Amino acid sequence: MQRFFPFLQWFSGYSKSWLAKDLMAGLTVGIILIPQGMAYAMIAGLPPVYGLYASLVPVLVYVFLGTSRKLSVGPVAMDSLLVAAGLGALSISGLENYIAMAIFMAFLVGTIQLILGLLRMGFLVNFLSKPVISGFTSAAALIIIFSQLKHLLGISVENSSHFHELVGRILEKVMETNPLDFTIGGLGIVIILLLKKWNPKIPGILLVVVLGILAVFALQLEPYGVHIVGRIPKGLPNFQMPQINLNNLMDLWPIALTLALVGYTETISIGKSLEGKSGRETMNANQELVALGSSNIVASFFQSYPIAASFSRSAINQESGAKTNLASMFSVVLVVIVLLFLTPIFYYLPNAVLASIIMVSVFGLINVSYPKELWTYRRDEFMVLMVTFLITLFIGIPQGILIGVLFSLVLMVYKSSKPHFAVLGRIKESDYYRNIDRFSNEIEVRDELLIVRFDAQLYFGNKDYFKKQLFKHIEAKGQGLKAVILNAEPINYIDSTATQMLVRIIDELHQKNIQFYMARATGPTRDIIFSSALIDVLGKEFLFARTTEAVDHFDHIRIPTELEERVAYQNLTKRN
Repeated sequence: MQRFFPFLQWFSGYSKSWLAKDLMAGLTVGIILIPQGMAYAMIAGLPPVYGLYASLVPVLVYVFLGTSRKLSVGPVAMDSLLVAAGLGALSISGLENYIAMAIFMAFLVGTIQLILGLLRMGFLVNFLSKPVISGFTSAAALIIIFSQLKHLLGISVENSSHFHELVGRILEKVMETNPLDFTIGGLGIVIILLLKKWNPKIPGILLVVVLGILAVFALQLEPYGVHIVGRIPKGLPNFQMPQINLNNLMDLWPIALTLALVGYTETISIGKSLEGKSGRETMNANQELVALGSSNIVASFFQSYPIAASFSRSAINQESGAKTNLASMFSVVLVVIVLLFLTPIFYYLPNAVLASIIMVSVFGLINVSYPKELWTYRRDEFMVLMVTFLITLFIGIPQGILIGVLFSLVLMVYKSSKPHFAVLGRIKESDYYRNIDRFSNEIEVRDELLIVRFDAQLYFGNKDYFKKQLFKHIEAKGQGLKAVILNAEPINYIDSTATQMLVRIIDELHQKNIQFYMARATGPTRDIIFSSALIDVLGKEFLFARTTEAVDHFDHIRIPTELEERVAYQNLTKRN
């Protein structure tokens, strides 16, 4: 039962001393969640109340199925932007139809995550490398910030997921800026940043919301063109079936798959980061997929759009002393109270305040130090980051992450096709064999012996490179070469194509009276050698556990005679 319902693991041993800490953490996160949820719903192109709906049922489902005890799930900026980008590409008429498609998106994302979790395919997230994630999130953060400028300036601008289009449309309307909206939003940004720097424990977001509502109400700013949230429906979301639109399914599944993987990546990376700080590991990758998938599916029946883990709220949750997922339940209680009794208060909330909250929240996603580090030490990975960043920024969000993943995979394949190839020599007065290029002054090199190391698995993609490098060094040795020793320790796999290549190489070397040895092969590699034709042409007596043993064997046998006998025997066998 604990495997299917992870909450039983902490619930069975719950201590009364934890209750106060969970209560305080839950209320603190709830205070931030309410304005953040409303703001993130605006990013998705939805009415603010749907951010509150996304803060209820999915959070409750995760409490029972999630394996992390510190994560705070709910609406997040990145997923909201992806929803807007995906639905913005469709021809959807009317706000009601748009809302229905956003809810259907939650159902579709949840279904993908649940299937991947049940099939134990959490490893797929490993294909989203850090350069891809960094480039994607930085570009997405810029798009989110510029998408909120229309609320900050109080102008009417059509949404777009392309950075250059947003900038162009804003520049066209910038002269129509409402000074009051701009002043309210600018002060909101300044107050949040100053409080975060001065005393992070003060809830700057809540303070800005309260001050914004009071300013509009007390000064009667609505008639002067200040854009406000307006009426928020009172009460909890009703249960209703999501409108499954099969006609748009083919258009939605790419963005839904992107949402499923990005949301899962966010959740895993945030959860692992928090576990590293707390020193207690409870997360299970596949169960997290099940938890997120179930949360999104169930939530879609209660008018929620896709959710994931929030870095800022999760950090606040941990810093506030949360011990278990019970803290999230207290956050839900606070959201319920707001929906039932306090929605009229938010009528006068300025859109510019919500824009300031969004802009400050996502600005931290723009990572400058990591690209600088890659530029200094890893130029190839810097290119992956920049390609992902630029394509996400100017071509499209799903295209950016897809091409980024493909580019990183191509780079990985390219590197594996030309891995490090080293010629080894014995360090003087020792049994250690090292790269002659790195230890040139301390290495003994013998003309009659070539010892090499191939630092990768041997497969069809790099077999020709291996052969080319090997024979280049064999030719460099000249006629005096009597034996080749392959240090196979880094080779953890040899596929059938590479096996046939090795067989032909060994045969060719034997024809030239050059013996071939293999040393330091690991268990899996030895299994491949003994289950293939390699062992027949190599011979068990030329397979050694240590390089020094292979060298000793070479020094104590009469190479020409033995090789002549082996070659004669092989030729006789072939004729028979």
